[in-house]
Amino acid sequence: MEKKIKVLFLGDIVGSAGRKAVKELLPELLKKYKPDFVAANGENAAGGYGLTEKVVEELFSYGIDVLTSGNHIWKKEFYPYLNKSERVIRPANYGEGAPGKGWTIYTKKNLKLGIINLEGRVFMRPLINPFLVGKKLALEIKKETPFILVDFHAEATSEKIALGYFLDGLVSAVIGTHTHVQTSDARILPQNTGYITDVGMCGAVESIIGMKIDQAIEMYLNMVPRKLEVEKTGKLKLEGVFLELNETGKASFIENFRFIF
Repeated sequence: MEKKIKVLFLGDIVGSAGRKAVKELLPELLKKYKPDFVAANGENAAGGYGLTEKVVEELFSYGIDVLTSGNHIWKKEFYPYLNKSERVIRPANYGEGAPGKGWTIYTKKNLKLGIINLEGRVFMRPLINPFLVGKKLALEIKKETPFILVDFHAEATSEKIALGYFLDGLVSAVIGTHTHVQTSDARILPQNTGYITDVGMCGAVESIIGMKIDQAIEMYLNMVPRKLEVEKTGKLKLEGVFLELNETGKASFIENFRFIF
């Protein structure tokens, strides 16, 4: 019988509200899907911006195996942890000498899952080409395991879709993060790579991508930059995707989900 690897990937966790959503809802997801691995984007999990060691350990205690990130990971006080961790990664297409690692191979139950983190360049920083970095890393990781997920933390939907097709057949899945708005295009690409443009977020439902509505509107009205606060009240949601991968590392099933409470 063909062996299948099951993976859960949770959308961007935003502040304490997002962490609460994970704490309350992940146990039910673990019962329902029985995943072999659980990953999530955690770049906004500490106060809406970045991570701390305490928050990382909290999220691991809920059952998350690996945390990916993005452009908000760069807090100097977190660099020492980022440098030593194999379970928290940052986008791989930053320059040489950047703290941390842009990929990992996580072993659990004698299974190995490779995870690559990339950041987009359209409407974002002019980083090293994520397409070329992603392909190079995928080819290296494939020598050790056929199971490879890519978190593409990017703004432009076109750039995300393009990377999906570029890596189609080479990796198990390309999962978009960063916009915090789940898209309805979860599918398996022609060469059997799972894909979704944006997996969504974990946090407050009545918010602007997890932040307080009045503050975000004020910023758009007066155009004065400010640090937004995480919305902690009201209903919470948890969004993500579930994947089944066959023994060759190809995606055989993908399903996006959203739970609100």
